[in-house]
Amino acid sequence: MRIRLGWCIPRCLKAEKEADDNPKQEVEATKVAEKQSSFKFHFQRVSFSDLSSSTLSEDLSISLAGSNLHIFTVQELRLITHNFSSSNFLGQGGFGQVHKGFVDDKIRPGLSAQPVAVKRLDIDNGTQGHREWLTEVICLGQLRHPHLVKLIGYCCEEDQRLLVYEYMPRGSLENHLFRRFSASLPWSARMKIAMGAAKGLAFLHGAAKPIIYRDFKASNILLDSDYSAKLSDFGLAKDGPEGDDTHVTTRVMGTHGYAAPEYIMTGHLTAASDVYSFGVVLLEILTGRKSIDKSRPSREQNLVDWARFHLKDSRKLRRILDPRLEGMYCEDGAHKAAALAYQCLSERPRHRPTMSEVVQVLEPLKDYKDVSNVTFVYVAPSTEKEPPKLSKKEVTEQKQVEKGDSEQKHSTRSAKSRTIHSEADLVKRA
Repeated sequence: MRIRLGWCIPRCLKAEKEADDNPKQEVEATKVAEKQSSFKFHFQRVSFSDLSSSTLSEDLSISLAGSNLHIFTVQELRLITHNFSSSNFLGQGGFGQVHKGFVDDKIRPGLSAQPVAVKRLDIDNGTQGHREWLTEVICLGQLRHPHLVKLIGYCCEEDQRLLVYEYMPRGSLENHLFRRFSASLPWSARMKIAMGAAKGLAFLHGAAKPIIYRDFKASNILLDSDYSAKLSDFGLAKDGPEGDDTHVTTRVMGTHGYAAPEYIMTGHLTAASDVYSFGVVLLEILTGRKSIDKSRPSREQNLVDWARFHLKDSRKLRRILDPRLEGMYCEDGAHKAAALAYQCLSERPRHRPTMSEVVQVLEPLKDYKDVSNVTFVYVAPSTEKEPPKLSKKEVTEQKQVEKGDSEQKHSTRSAKSRTIHSEADLVKRA
């Protein structure tokens, strides 16, 4: 459940050099964005007082000039989603419904043919939903990174607010971890997903003017066909502290079960708040359990409280790992991932690692192979030769011999069993 106690519009980053619609140039640009922490940006603050409803679309187009975002009409989006039909329905969140569609250069010149996800703001969300929509347009319109979902365009027409993203065919991490009857994610895929999500957060935190994501959770981590993770839903993103400031003070917003305890208590927001949320998701990846699950016994409903003290004990760790792994995981990798989760979940923000340090720990873990850790007993096949087959006469003779031996043994046991010595007899014999 998302906590909606307030709002704040962030200043968002705009890269001086971004990729255009040429795939080769975009791949090259995202590699540079990922590897260079000194990437240069300039900033704009967007204020609602400067954006009237009549000039909003024009103001956005000016603010996002050079971003390569497409401005769609409602009619175009109805066309590509078959009028938002139920057959194209992908899901629903706090923002509104999401439908699948397909775009190409017939819809808009220069637009490559591709499936897309169209997120439509629920009008009932009112001003808060509109502000989150605007924040997401500004942020994702000016950010490009391999582990951030790509915003292709938007629609701002009368009271309609829509966003058009690249389509992520494997859906959210939440569905893979918790949906009934879904195939279990193998260990290697889980580490790859954790690594991708960590890189996305590290990119946001490592910018010249850092951005705090503020709503990091499994449902906001989307997966492409290769299980590469991308962060989505930037409606609650916030500027990090500037100058000598150690934190940003803001109203508490986010999702119950993922928000850092010091942020809930004080409203003080830092990059370490995101690190805590990452620790919760990493714990979900390890255990296959939800951060908050009211269907479990009272002691197990809060995942962090239940699992925290199992993370440092290698003997107890096996008890909390996702049973759907069926013992197929790298034991050394599991211990390192558990130790990392424990650090991220420290109640003291200064003791948590940075997201760059998290990436360094996870980098080698994604290459570990899945190995069975199930204890079993192996019975080696007998190497002795089978005895030769006997003729009927030999079988009859053997049975008679065995019968005689059995009668003799029985007779001996019976005699011994009837031999009882009294204590007096033992004294006399002594």
